Amino acid sequence: MLIDDDDDDIKLFVDSAREVDSNIECIIEKDGAAGLKYLKDGNSLLPDYIFLDLRMPKINGEKCLEEIKKTERLKGIPVFVYSTSTDEKDILNLEKGGAIMFISKPKDTREVYYLISNIIGEKWI
Repeated sequence: MLIDDDDDDIKLFVDSAREVDSNIECIIEKDGAAGLKYLKDGNSLLPDYIFLDLRMPKINGEKCLEEIKKTERLKGIPVFVYSTSTDEKDILNLEKGGAIMFISKPKDTREVYYLISNIIGEKWI
């Protein structure tokens, strides 16, 4: 699942994920409120991973992460903050809040491809 409001970043991510494995299904939500609504719907298919942008309208990535980690059904899903921010304070707060990793958004398809292939090849707790 990718929760991000930038159309170019969404396209780059989805195209790269499908290049890694054509069977990958990407669930896309355009802001934190929509992402949480999807995730908290008891009938929705839960994702294996959540990639979460930090700066979004309605509910930002930090608040979205907080809600995910305090929801029993969701708290075990690995969350990767996937953002253009490089603020050290943001990174530390998000890692304390339960993010597995903070990833600066790459702009190159090859970088996103390697990022996704490495993440799905690891076992995350």
